[in-house]
Amino acid sequence: MANVKFDRATFEKEIGKLDLKMQEKIALFGTPVESLDDETIEIEIFPNRPDLLGYHGFKRSFLSFLGKKTGFKNYKLNNPEKNYEVKVESSVKDVRPFTVCAIVRGLKFDDKKIKEIVEIQEKLHSTVGRQRKKLAIGIYPLEKIALPITYKAIEPDKIKFQPLEYPKEMSGLEILQRHPTGKEYAHLLAGKIKFPIFIDSEQSVLSMPPVINSEKTGRVTNKTKDIFVECSGFDFEILEKCLNILISNFAEMGGKVYSMKVGGKVTPNFKSEFRDLSLEKTNRILGLDLNEKQIKECLERMGYNYKNGKVEIPPWRMDILHEIDLIEDIAIAYGYENFIPKIPPVSTVGSENSKEIVKRKIAEIFSGLGFLEVSNYHLTKKEDQFVKMGIPEKEESEFIELESSKTDFNILRKDLVHYLLKNFSENSDSEYPQKLFEMGKVFQIKKSKELKEEERLSSGFTPGNFTDLVQTLDYLFSNLNLKYEIKEEVKSSLPFVEGRSGEIFLEGEKIGLIGEVHPKILKNWKIKMPVSLFEINLEKIFKKFE
Repeated sequence: MANVKFDRATFEKEIGKLDLKMQEKIALFGTPVESLDDETIEIEIFPNRPDLLGYHGFKRSFLSFLGKKTGFKNYKLNNPEKNYEVKVESSVKDVRPFTVCAIVRGLKFDDKKIKEIVEIQEKLHSTVGRQRKKLAIGIYPLEKIALPITYKAIEPDKIKFQPLEYPKEMSGLEILQRHPTGKEYAHLLAGKIKFPIFIDSEQSVLSMPPVINSEKTGRVTNKTKDIFVECSGFDFEILEKCLNILISNFAEMGGKVYSMKVGGKVTPNFKSEFRDLSLEKTNRILGLDLNEKQIKECLERMGYNYKNGKVEIPPWRMDILHEIDLIEDIAIAYGYENFIPKIPPVSTVGSENSKEIVKRKIAEIFSGLGFLEVSNYHLTKKEDQFVKMGIPEKEESEFIELESSKTDFNILRKDLVHYLLKNFSENSDSEYPQKLFEMGKVFQIKKSKELKEEERLSSGFTPGNFTDLVQTLDYLFSNLNLKYEIKEEVKSSLPFVEGRSGEIFLEGEKIGLIGEVHPKILKNWKIKMPVSLFEINLEKIFKKFE
């Protein structure tokens, strides 16, 4: 979540008096008031609405919610003029591969508006941009730039420019080592042979993203009327949405927006998206009986167009992924204060789930043995799941991959042991011995191509050997009053040392694997001490307690 501050006088002049009724309306819009004084109003913006992080974006949406200026807002996008181009060189491919750009002309800046664009820039950096890791934004006075512009990557010692808030010229490496902002974001370029830069046709450096702008070509002042705007990063779709948020704010300020030719594409892209909306499903989920006219009115108050079951979505909305997101906005427009809560007529007798009883007992057993419980993400990195575990690409079993992952975590985990190794790796300089266990779900694909979820238990310790871990298993199954056995494994599906691994059986049925991790795998994870691990299928154990 992010808090934003708006000028109170401007808010009351352009939106309405901030009395208790207005503050209640702001809260019902989904953006509660955090504080209010004579100068400013502070509002909390939830992560799903980055388009509200700037005053003008908030004003547009909130006035529509109030019913004053409803419906889909169109902004004119002018075609590129001569030299309105950003050439993208292949050198940025492995550094920061994408950029989207635009030009806005005819703006009238004052101190308040400059403060606003700086704040929305930084709020987008910290939220959508993940502290500039995913995207970085640059805004420049157009009169200081000689078009066209080139986006490329070069060796840091060849980069020379005067960074913002610094009295003299520096190299790319010097900026990371000595400039306060450079030191703060140096980790984002760590290990890179080349650094990305925007440079104009007269070879003046505009910026070195995602770190800092140039003092000479990257500072907007009260005299600035025309600006060049760029977003650079790793996900082209996210960059487009972010640019749309910025450009729509500048358009609300009275700016005239021009598109640019950027590496074979034209940006920004203000093309609308459309989604189907079911009237029956909307009423069923909300417990209402709205007709199509009422649905249309609600959607228009939230800034959409609606016709014949199709909703036109503004290009600056990043949060509309499914039909349910539209239904949520209908609920907001309808007014949560208008819903009548009802207790469902259900009569049940509560009892603890038998699976949870078993899991709690297992947790108590491991805690008594001095093990620390960890809880890792269901999502993981393909590199961690396969490459670091020594599994060749041709031997990778089927896995569930996210279609459009916005982070490095791009597949559902297939086991728990690789995450335990990750935990050991991240704590390799901590005190030993280290004893960890985790109970959680893993995800497989059935032969029918359906998703299969399994509850598993994995445990390991370092330094440790096969014999020590067998003693832990003995204690576990003894306390569960279950009999198990270990059979030597012919070929392990996990990266264990040959002759120091086995299969775990419960009443003749295989339920897991145990072994000492191979030194090559420990090297992949940069683990300094020997590690022993086991993983068992808890679903087979749960059945014994039903």
